[in-house]
Amino acid sequence: MIPISPPLPDAPPTRTIVDMVRDSARRVPDRDALVCGPQRLGWRQFDARISRVANMALALGVARGDNVAILSQNSIAYAELFMGLLRAGACVTPLSSMASAAALEQMLADCGAQVLFLAGQYRALLDPALSRLPLTKIAIDFTADGFLDYETLMAAASAQDPQVPVALTDPFNLIYSSGTTGTPKGILHSHWMRAAQMDRVTANGYDDTARTLLSTPLYSNTTIVAFLPTLVGGSTVHLMPKFDARGWLEIAERERITHTMLVPVQYKRLLEHPDFDRFDLSALRVKFSTSAPLRADIKADALRRFPGRLMEYYGLTEGGGVTVLSATDHPDKLHTVGQTAPGCDIRLIGEDGRDVAPGETGEICGRSPTMMAGYFGRDDLTEAQIWRDETGQVYFRSGDMGRFDDDGFLTLSDRKKDMIISGGLNIFADDLERALLDDPEISDAAVIGIPSADWGETPLGLVVLVPGATADPETLRARANAKLGKSQRLSSVEIRKSLPRSDIGKILKRDLRKPYWEGEQK
Repeated sequence: MIPISPPLPDAPPTRTIVDMVRDSARRVPDRDALVCGPQRLGWRQFDARISRVANMALALGVARGDNVAILSQNSIAYAELFMGLLRAGACVTPLSSMASAAALEQMLADCGAQVLFLAGQYRALLDPALSRLPLTKIAIDFTADGFLDYETLMAAASAQDPQVPVALTDPFNLIYSSGTTGTPKGILHSHWMRAAQMDRVTANGYDDTARTLLSTPLYSNTTIVAFLPTLVGGSTVHLMPKFDARGWLEIAERERITHTMLVPVQYKRLLEHPDFDRFDLSALRVKFSTSAPLRADIKADALRRFPGRLMEYYGLTEGGGVTVLSATDHPDKLHTVGQTAPGCDIRLIGEDGRDVAPGETGEICGRSPTMMAGYFGRDDLTEAQIWRDETGQVYFRSGDMGRFDDDGFLTLSDRKKDMIISGGLNIFADDLERALLDDPEISDAAVIGIPSADWGETPLGLVVLVPGATADPETLRARANAKLGKSQRLSSVEIRKSLPRSDIGKILKRDLRKPYWEGEQK
């Protein structure tokens, strides 16, 4: 592994999350730990089931540091597996349900997992690969030949804590990126890195009888960064197997939810729900947003209508630079993703690898106490992620372009790889998307570069109309271009019924570009 050597926080962690969660169970044994649909699990039961998972894993031959894979929707079983495997000293490897069968097979082969926990709804997806991989297969919620039964194994396992020694330097989780297309990369986080993130437990009120509603999948870092501090704080995690706006609102009202982590598309769907304003959400203390930029108009609408503070995080699953926007405190900065978080350092660099001048746009590179250990088994990919400053310190390249304003707030321009180079000029798709989204007849938009004989590539706008809209593509193009500079203009607009998104709401631009670039070099 390439040495990353992240900087030390003001209070470096001395204990693992495994120990912290043990403490939560001792401190609040009668409080709910997990709620999912009609199921509720108190902290005393949760702690016992975590130990059963740990002992089950040990009986299956799982050794300290082994990668153990899970493919499941959100459930109480998933949560207890996550924490129980850590108690056994294993490295949790949660697999993306958005990945193709081929990508999942690559992930399983890459991580070398010998044990897989599988939910029934994904069995067909993995069936082609299962016969080719040497796996012990445990069925979480179904019965089938060739699978061990989860609850049968749990019943046979001891509820006594096995007290496996876990060090801060041990691997904590392995999260695969690029799971929808492309070659998956395993992002390895250590116990030290995850423990260092627990400085947010008290700061964000997770230790004050919080009730955190999570509706994004547990394989995503977006979910994990709210899941773990809630458990460390001894509070209650409410899990939704699948997000739907009305279901979320009903749970938030009924359970008096205090905290939630949502991605931008979920904010949009909630605020657009016709009954949103009829629900009592007054218990909400804080709402977090991450995974993609939250549009300024949606932030403004949330500030007007959605109770609780609104906090937006920008960062990478790999770690490094993080910014935080307290939208509640800075309503004049809603077009930004906030200021550099305490303990982080962010540099903006140009194509020459040097810092850009103040106020100019550059690639965002970040360094902080919370940085991945590297891409699993791929030092070449880890090295490509790194930018080193003049002293040799390691920063992670984000692939995002951005600039700081005079007050130190970061505005994102675009993904570097999504930048369109037309006639030798750089065009940021984000600028064009904002122009489209300003149109009252457009509800969603993405801009991609498509081949052009004259310019190399040219911007195409793909839009989803609001219900009842009647504008034609040429009218929409003309309206947007009237707001843009001559070098930025859209060549055409196409109307779509929807835009493809990942489980955490990111538009899948690679999928959108693919049909236009087949047979071309891009």
